[in-house]
Amino acid sequence: MKNREGHKDNTKFFVGTEVEHTPAYGQKTLFVVGLQNYKEILSRALNNGCGHIYLGANQSFQPNSGAAQDIRNEDNWRDWNFIVNGLLNDNIWVTLDYDIEYYEEVLEQGWVEYNSFIPMISVKLPYINQLNYNACIKIDDKGFNESNPGVWVHPVQGLQRRKMFTDWTKYTTDEVIE
Repeated sequence: MKNREGHKDNTKFFVGTEVEHTPAYGQKTLFVVGLQNYKEILSRALNNGCGHIYLGANQSFQPNSGAAQDIRNEDNWRDWNFIVNGLLNDNIWVTLDYDIEYYEEVLEQGWVEYNSFIPMISVKLPYINQLNYNACIKIDDKGFNESNPGVWVHPVQGLQRRKMFTDWTKYTTDEVIE
C-alpha cells in the first residue's frame, strides 16, 4: 500500500484537511486506509475532532480482495456495509473513495440515500495532458436506454478547471496517527 506521498507504509489512519473539491472540502478529516474496526474509526474521528471520515484512502477500498478473480467477497462487503451504515447512522459525513469497477455494487448498498454520504468515484485517466483539444468523456449507460435518460458528454479540457484541481503537494500535510 502506498501512502499519500507515494511511499510504502503500514498507515491505517491519518488526520488532515480535506483538500479535494467535494462537499467536505476544508473539513478536518479522518482518513482511513483499508478495512478497519468500526469502533476504532469512530473513536479516532471523535478524539481528533473530525466531523468527516474518508474511507478507502490511498485507493484502499478493495472489497473483493481475498476472493478469486471476478468473485464477490461477501464477508468484506458485509464488513464495509456495517462500517459505512454505522457511521452514517451516527450522523458522520462519510466519503468512500472507490474505483468505477465497484460503482453498481456501491449503489446496491443504499449508502447514496444518505445526504451525508459522498461517493468519490475514481476514474483513472493517466497522461491526461497528452490528449488533444477534442478529447471528450462520455457518461454512458449500461446499454441503450437501460437506466439513464440519455448520455452526457464533457470535453476533457472543460473538466480540468483550475478551481477543481488539487496539486499533489496538497496531500503532504496530513498527520499519521497509526
